[in-house]
Amino acid sequence: MADSNGLRLSHAPTETLTLSDGAHLAYRWDGPEGAPVLLLSNSLGTHLGMWGPQLPLFAERFRVLRYDTRGHGRSAATPGAYSMDRLGRDVIELLEATGVSRAHVCGLSLGGMVGQWLAVFAPDRLGRLVLANTSPYMGPPSAWQARIETVRQEGMEALAEGSLSRWFTRKFLSSHPLEVAAVREMLLACNRGGYIGCCAAIRDMDLRPLAQLIRVPTLLIVGREDPSTTHRDAALLEGPMPNPPRRVELQAAHLSNVEQPEAFGRAVVDFLS
Repeated sequence: MADSNGLRLSHAPTETLTLSDGAHLAYRWDGPEGAPVLLLSNSLGTHLGMWGPQLPLFAERFRVLRYDTRGHGRSAATPGAYSMDRLGRDVIELLEATGVSRAHVCGLSLGGMVGQWLAVFAPDRLGRLVLANTSPYMGPPSAWQARIETVRQEGMEALAEGSLSRWFTRKFLSSHPLEVAAVREMLLACNRGGYIGCCAAIRDMDLRPLAQLIRVPTLLIVGREDPSTTHRDAALLEGPMPNPPRRVELQAAHLSNVEQPEAFGRAVVDFLS
């Protein structure tokens, strides 16, 4: 589905990698060969198409590597609960399989949690890091367990409208129906088991004690009207980090790259350049 600017939020043709546990991971290359690699990690309930608004800008300057998080898009939805360690290792295996020794990483929400894991456990694989609308901890675990039970019993439709109301401001919901419809389509198409598996990874995650180990140059992107990952969540990262990150605030809710596509793209490119 195309948004009002003609940029696509739909899924694009992909290649497939078989991971060490036998699961397959879908990924896609864009941009000139030989350019610095920029890996993009999607949010919970979406797929690599969420980066459509930034792709033309990013692909001018970088060799862009997008992938579908395990359980999302065209990647395998393996059974059971996932862990942040498993999601992070999926990325390491992707980099190794594609011959990428070092990449810039930009992740939003769940993708930003994966980015934090990479910065702690595989810092030699990272150039610079962009953490957008994310947090090192999203408790209480009981809230995520309740969401898991809702999706298990009622499916993705049960949380669609509530999710969209957190992901976008009221103004955007009413003024950009095509973009909202495209994101709703992503969410409803997300595999139920894959969504539950990633919810479990967030439920069990607490990266707060490890934020002090993030030493790679980092940009934090915060949505001023984001009810899911607030200024307080950004402070959980900023406070302990030994090298103060750059911080950009956008007039947006949770999916800031969709709501403020140009400002988001400029902030990332300026930081990585």
